Amino acid sequence: MNTQIVIKFLSLVTLLSNIGIALFILGLILHKLKVKIDLFKKVVSFFTKNSTSASLIIALVATGGSLYLSEIAHFEPCRLCWYQRIFMYPLVFLLGISLWKKTKDVWIYVLPLAIVGAVIALYHYYLQVTPSALAPCSTVGISVSCSERPFIHFGYITIPWMSLSAFTLIIIGMFLRKSKLTKS
Repeated sequence: MNTQIVIKFLSLVTLLSNIGIALFILGLILHKLKVKIDLFKKVVSFFTKNSTSASLIIALVATGGSLYLSEIAHFEPCRLCWYQRIFMYPLVFLLGISLWKKTKDVWIYVLPLAIVGAVIALYHYYLQVTPSALAPCSTVGISVSCSERPFIHFGYITIPWMSLSAFTLIIIGMFLRKSKLTKS
């Protein structure tokens, strides 16, 4: 499979997820302003019911994408990429076991991992887009520079942005999961 096609596909999925996140935030704002939008309620209801499954799919795509980029496309992961992987990879197992065992409180375990992973991804993205970052990522001979960008699509999507988008979607999914349990 052509590496460029896979990277463009992952970038397109990221773009669509970013649009979804923006629409979700807009819907929340309109909901707080007491503007009724039936479609928003239906979409949120659907994702609330399927939040664990959706989060598992997101974690699987993010894990598979990161493995593809390093093992097949041969993009060497930097130190911050490894840290993000440390927080993403266990999510596949936690969410998968939660679906298998039908546990309801998976958000307790997933949310901290996803939040820390998102913070690392945001910092990593900041290092990539800010040439004179306050604390530039230095290499110690074990990885490439954290500020290196093997590609950029749609003017802003890089590997850490893909990671941040996945973590953000999982965070939203777990908050929806938590809200479903508190309403029950």
